Amino acid sequence: MNISSKVKLNNGVEMPWFGLGVFRSEEGSEVENAVLTALENGYRHIDTAAIYKNERGVGNAVKESGIAREEIFITSKVWNTDQGYNKTIKAFEGSLERLQMDYLDLYLVHWPKGKRSVESWKALEELYKKGKIRAIGVSNFLVPHLEEFLPECKIIPAVNQYEFHPELLQPELLDYCNNKGIQAEAWSPIMKGKVVDLPLMQELAEKYGKNPVQIVLRWDIQKGVVTIPKSVTPERIISNSDIFDFELSEEDIVKIDSLNKAESGRIGFHPDTIPF
Repeated sequence: MNISSKVKLNNGVEMPWFGLGVFRSEEGSEVENAVLTALENGYRHIDTAAIYKNERGVGNAVKESGIAREEIFITSKVWNTDQGYNKTIKAFEGSLERLQMDYLDLYLVHWPKGKRSVESWKALEELYKKGKIRAIGVSNFLVPHLEEFLPECKIIPAVNQYEFHPELLQPELLDYCNNKGIQAEAWSPIMKGKVVDLPLMQELAEKYGKNPVQIVLRWDIQKGVVTIPKSVTPERIISNSDIFDFELSEEDIVKIDSLNKAESGRIGFHPDTIPF
């Protein structure tokens, strides 16, 4: 496995296991430089969203990179206030315009919003059938959300992106997604940098000759979870991807799993957004 390795989604589309998240990367030079650094160092997966307000910068960087569009996997998401069939279609077209692209590789319903999400999903299914999106999915959907949502779907979501890290394992959600053929994807995999303070991560970093962030990102991959750590620092962007030359033992994976402290069904929230 290496930075170019991909997982095959339930519709046959291949998605890179590893990518760059750009949540809170400022529009303009900050996000553009982050994306360019990532692409120059082998990343081929960029995750953004309308609410991040940096889609244009992502698009600028992709164009500037000189890398063929079809070699880069681009994800965006429809925000809560844009949910509903017609509004989702309009929001999607807005994202395409800002990204300066003809299609997206993955488009997600950003948060569960009951019946409005069902209407949004109908829009995603239509866009998918028209070839505007290569794969469609959801974000932040827990098991109860999925149980209500899936019977309304003609197309099963290819991906569920949710908060996943050693202290928020949500094993029942991961198992549910795996059983349904929905690929799990982690946001906030490094706990906003707090993994560096975990004694176990420090211990394992010393054992494997890596840093704590690299340990947890490798753990993600070995758990079968696509991961998209965010950084705008070139050194960290490069360092984060240096996880393909070692493998955690099963014993150490179990140790990391034991750090889980969240109650079943809990989900984290971006601090500056209101999902409901």
